[in-house]
Amino acid sequence: MSYFEVNSIILQRDAAESAAEVHGIATAMLCINPATDASSWITEAFFEDAHLLEDDKCVLINLFDETKELLASDEFLFDLYLPDEDATLAVRCTALIQWCRGFLFGLGRASSQQWSSDSQDIIKDIVEFTKLDTEIEDDDEEAESSLIEIQEYLRASTMLIRSELSDIVSDAASNRTTLH
Repeated sequence: MSYFEVNSIILQRDAAESAAEVHGIATAMLCINPATDASSWITEAFFEDAHLLEDDKCVLINLFDETKELLASDEFLFDLYLPDEDATLAVRCTALIQWCRGFLFGLGRASSQQWSSDSQDIIKDIVEFTKLDTEIEDDDEEAESSLIEIQEYLRASTMLIRSELSDIVSDAASNRTTLH
């Protein structure tokens, strides 16, 4: 499924700024709770009055399920859902900003008091990435290189946050079990 196909669904429903943003929300929700299901994400990202067509809902569920599978993989296959290299640098940078905003929105459901200083630093970095300048020329090789570097940083950081948050969820679950 292409980025632009999913993006078209998002824009038609006026649900978010882009497919990147809703993917950021899904990723964060899955980092907080790996058992999150697609319907919870759709409700969060699209509001209940989005009136998604069944075909569109299937495409979105596939994106969510694929994201869930990639995040759970030990192979480090997860990647941000962004336009490919054929898109202009400005479009790709804007999508990266939108992914960061979605991710931060999705993380808003977790208590930051439990996070390590590393994760708190990552969150601060992600906030800074939402301020990137999108006024860039396509032939700006330095900007291209920086964008790729940021994407890799976000991939690795997402996995670190996921690991940390799932440890917190596991600890909380085992504490509840021990108390009963």
